[in-house]
Amino acid sequence: MIRFLTAGESHGKALTAIIDGFPSNIKIEKEYIDFHLSRRQMGYGRGGRMIIESDTVEILSGVRFQKTLGSPISLLIKNNDWENWTDKMTPGKKPKGIDKITIPRPGHADLVGVAKYNFNDIRNSIERSSARETAARVAVGSVARAFLQYFGITIGSFVESIGNIYPNNNYLTKLLNNDLPNNFSAWQISENADESSVRVLENKQEEKIIRKIKSIKKKGDTLGGTFATVASGLPIGLGSFVQYDKRLDTEIAAAIMSINAVKGVEIGTGFTSAESIGSESHDRIIKKGNSIIRKSNRAGGIEGGISTGLPIIVRGAMKPIATLMSPIETVDLTTMKNVLARRERSDFVAVPACAVISESMLAWVLAAFMLDKFGGDSLEETKDNYNSYTNKLNNRIRRNFNINR
Repeated sequence: MIRFLTAGESHGKALTAIIDGFPSNIKIEKEYIDFHLSRRQMGYGRGGRMIIESDTVEILSGVRFQKTLGSPISLLIKNNDWENWTDKMTPGKKPKGIDKITIPRPGHADLVGVAKYNFNDIRNSIERSSARETAARVAVGSVARAFLQYFGITIGSFVESIGNIYPNNNYLTKLLNNDLPNNFSAWQISENADESSVRVLENKQEEKIIRKIKSIKKKGDTLGGTFATVASGLPIGLGSFVQYDKRLDTEIAAAIMSINAVKGVEIGTGFTSAESIGSESHDRIIKKGNSIIRKSNRAGGIEGGISTGLPIIVRGAMKPIATLMSPIETVDLTTMKNVLARRERSDFVAVPACAVISESMLAWVLAAFMLDKFGGDSLEETKDNYNSYTNKLNNRIRRNFNINR
């Protein structure tokens, strides 16, 4: 069992994370984590915070000479903006002249936070509910990715749409049709997407999206969009149908849904399958040579809560950023009068970053299921268990069903 906790506020001194349960001897490089942290900060339409922050990680424990020790790993990401917020966010005695925030922003955790935790200052809700926390999750997910790479499992993502602007040739269709080369690696998707300032895979679509972002910025408004996250190289058999919380798709959906501003998640054809007939929805199983294969991947790599060995395909929907420069109506909690919502420094679009964060969340879930199935106190033990399982899998199926070679 692996687990992690993050701590820290958006404008606090730092973000921290503690990771527990990974085996020893996994190679962890600071530069690798920093690389993915920098990817989270990319994307046209980001706000002023990205100018201030240049996220890098400090590995405090659990790694020696770039190898995990099997003990808890602790990570630190400093907030450069802390210097501008020291008085407002000090853990010490409250300084004089610090104003309370009393006007909640619709779409944020402002109002529900003060109601739940009995605050009289919305700043207390803003800080921890901020998407700034996801920087720590990307760092955590990078450790999971480093582990998965030993088994040939890679993860990638791309932005499908922003502001309802879709590509002419949607790459997602190609994935669902399983129209992929034998050496397909999901990371190749990210390599291509990262070349775009909005992480799309089509130049004309990028041009249209940037024009729309510029237009929406002038109006003081924001945009959302959809993204796809893909994992390749997985074995058959991760997850289970025996209990609801053992299903692989259950945990993936929860992990992606946990990302700030994500309001919808689907695996494979998802909601589209509800509009299809059965013969058009399911993946036909055929024999090809000595192998049993599926002609498509509409299930998104998971059937009955168990991985099929095909790429896992997850699609997420991110709502528009809730902080608006041209704010909408709300209520001042002090006067109980109708007012316009307050402004808080924010992005105009964050779908590209959201897609990168989803890679880390998917990596974490897959690493958890890999270790649940194959165990091991050291990487070498885990690899031995994995190799024994995968090498014997086809022979076991043939033996159980008396299949002739």
